[in-house]
Amino acid sequence: MATRGAQVLMTFVVDASVVGCWCFPDETNPVADLAFDQLSRRAAIVPALWWFEVRNLLLVNERRGRLDAPGTAEFLADLGRLPVHIDRDSDNGAVLGLARAHGLTSYDAAYLELARRREAPLATLNQQLAHAARGAQVPLLGEGDLR
Repeated sequence: MATRGAQVLMTFVVDASVVGCWCFPDETNPVADLAFDQLSRRAAIVPALWWFEVRNLLLVNERRGRLDAPGTAEFLADLGRLPVHIDRDSDNGAVLGLARAHGLTSYDAAYLELARRREAPLATLNQQLAHAARGAQVPLLGEGDLR
């Protein structure tokens, strides 16, 4: 958690599925809206793989004609101004254990491991990951966490 004077600023974990809603106006979701709103009050944290996942999401949508290269560059510049911090300290054993226990990909388990390790709510639109988070007693953004 970051601190500013005596005030503690809570963080939350945000996955690439949520970021996709921020980029494409035709994709709206209350969780994505809440996560974006939360960035005005607290920081988000992401595993290192998020950097690649977001860029892949943008490239796939360029290929589908939903976005062009200048639009990708503009979105990445806007995203870079948000308080989203990359965590490079994942616990490999915990990631693999969570993936095995919950039937997740290692990519999805990396988000769950980070949320659990940081004791932070998770913002995701991935239903399998959300189900695993509930099973691992990791709060989901918008489901009972501090707003």
